[in-house]
Amino acid sequence: MSGGVRRVWGLMYRHLALYRRSWPRLVELCYWPVLQMCIWGFTASFLAMRMGSSLAATAGAALLGGVLLWEVTLRSQMGVSISFMEEMWSRNLGHVFVSPLRPWELVAALLGMSIIRMTIGVLPAILLAWAFYAFNLFALGPVLVLFFINLMIMGWAVALGVVSLILRHGSGAEALAWGILFGLAPFSAVFYPVSVLPAVVQPIAWVLPSSHVFEGMRGVLLDGVVHWEQLAAAFGLNVVWIGGASLLFARQFHAARVRGALLSMGE
Repeated sequence: MSGGVRRVWGLMYRHLALYRRSWPRLVELCYWPVLQMCIWGFTASFLAMRMGSSLAATAGAALLGGVLLWEVTLRSQMGVSISFMEEMWSRNLGHVFVSPLRPWELVAALLGMSIIRMTIGVLPAILLAWAFYAFNLFALGPVLVLFFINLMIMGWAVALGVVSLILRHGSGAEALAWGILFGLAPFSAVFYPVSVLPAVVQPIAWVLPSSHVFEGMRGVLLDGVVHWEQLAAAFGLNVVWIGGASLLFARQFHAARVRGALLSMGE
């Protein structure tokens, strides 16, 4: 194992050890995705009582598919942001960077933890949606992997932006870790097509990778058609998003290091 891989794994193992010894942490990972799935599942069941079975099944699939895929974005973003803030809260950043750890290795460890946290959090909700409401997200087929990848990359880009703001403004920016994606949700077309948005805000929706993913999801669920142009647009936008977020993080990390903020951040 090379030195870089060993350092990345060491940082990841520190966080994994916390979850191994704390069942409340594991429950917290699953709690919100399962709760959201249940709320929208009950909503779909209500629609089934008031509407025809075919129309209700279509509406229910769109609602449950939207909430489960949105949790992929949310959990990916939270996985990076929370893991970074746990290092900050424990005043561990200064100790970590006394070691030979490089900034990109820190980012790699945060992304690795994000994948693990997202999987632990979202997979139970997907399985329970199958058990409770007979909705099988995996029925979307192999294209589901592309949906997941795009949504995770967008979550990572947003998270790196949040981390950059925390490095710049300190604990005053921590609240963004929980709230920033909720501000983007209305423009992400999670439960409805972009066409229902007011014309003045539709351009905002089209610069979000998530809106293209959810348009593609509805194409598969409702029409049985994979809109490859939507996936291509999502990948292209994600390249821009993750590239810009990485540059911002590199700049703010360097500035924090120069002014000694890595040693003083935390509670």
